[in-house]
Amino acid sequence: MSDGQTAQSLETDRPTPFDPPVALRRRPPLSRLAYPDGHLGWVSTGYAETRAILADPRFSTRRELLHQPVGGERATERPTPAEPGIFPHMDPPEHTRFRRLLAHHFGPRRVAGLMPAIRRHTEEALDGMAGNGGPADLLTAFAMPIPALVICELLGVPVEDRQRVQAATAVMNNLDSRPEQVGAAVATITGTVRDVLARQGASTAEGGLLAHVAASGELSDEELTNLGMVLLATGHLPTSSMLALGAFALLTDPDQRALLAADPERAVEELLRYLSVLQFDVRRTALVDVEIGGQVIAAGETVVLALPVANRDPGRFPCPDALDLSRSATGHLAFGHGVHQCLGQHLARAELRVALTALFERFPDLRLAVPAAEVPTRDRSAVYGVDRLPVTWGALPADRRRKGADHALQDLG
Repeated sequence: MSDGQTAQSLETDRPTPFDPPVALRRRPPLSRLAYPDGHLGWVSTGYAETRAILADPRFSTRRELLHQPVGGERATERPTPAEPGIFPHMDPPEHTRFRRLLAHHFGPRRVAGLMPAIRRHTEEALDGMAGNGGPADLLTAFAMPIPALVICELLGVPVEDRQRVQAATAVMNNLDSRPEQVGAAVATITGTVRDVLARQGASTAEGGLLAHVAASGELSDEELTNLGMVLLATGHLPTSSMLALGAFALLTDPDQRALLAADPERAVEELLRYLSVLQFDVRRTALVDVEIGGQVIAAGETVVLALPVANRDPGRFPCPDALDLSRSATGHLAFGHGVHQCLGQHLARAELRVALTALFERFPDLRLAVPAAEVPTRDRSAVYGVDRLPVTWGALPADRRRKGADHALQDLG
């Protein structure tokens, strides 16, 4: 190769549940990557390089231009153009049209109006845990229902559809899912959206966000259905993953856990930086030759933006491998950057602040029910997280509680 680099496949093995792959972190800020379909592209691990690519309009998110860096059969097939309404895979100006329609529905004022719902769903989950008693799976009892119920309420989706949508979303994000499995999962969610639209019609009196967007008259039926599918499929899994993984990290670090209540807003920003759950699916393809960090990314070459690694760049965050809830993590890339920055970031932040604070206020003696090394992680997913998080609670002497946390840290090596 002209740049003298040797292309390697994407490294995915993590040394601990909280740290990005070691081999990936040893790469230069921008290095060659061999894709499963034979494409020769790049991976960006440096903060400055990643941020620059995210902000550069010469890079595209159009699905038919992207190559998948990891996975099974799906990674070797060339994708087709995104269907109308799948706005994350559109470039401006098409992308701008959808963002404009949605922006105020996810802005700070709208999220402030959702705070009672976030608190209500959080309290219901905690009441359920308390009523059932320990041990419990914190993922299914707490982390999964809260974001899912909030997004369903926002969109006007019935509560009884929540678990079906969650199961379909997990299939879509599993990088080893077969194409036919993904197709069936997408059909499940789009079918749910069609049912919602059929019930609500164009009335905005009692309907949710989908009814309001439908009433604008700016979208076709196909665009509206696919837009609803995107919002429903992406509106809960990253936050539920962050809730569970954030709680897991705090359960293994009592000193940091003690800082949460003092400044939940600062604490959440650091957890987002430290854990960054979007791991393999943030990609861009160069539309023209672009020089970034002294390397020329040629037109047609795909770049994987390794956000978990970029957010551990020591050039941007001192002592990046330390979880420090007292630090200012402003500027992290957990929600991306530029015109495609996560639409739901204000909602996700609010859910994380409310839910994590309430969890440890209600259960101050919450602890892992298994050694930390036995908590299974979701490594082969576009959205990283845990598959289960067994916890328990009940009065323990302070010395035993501290010893348990110390053992948890030792388990993680």
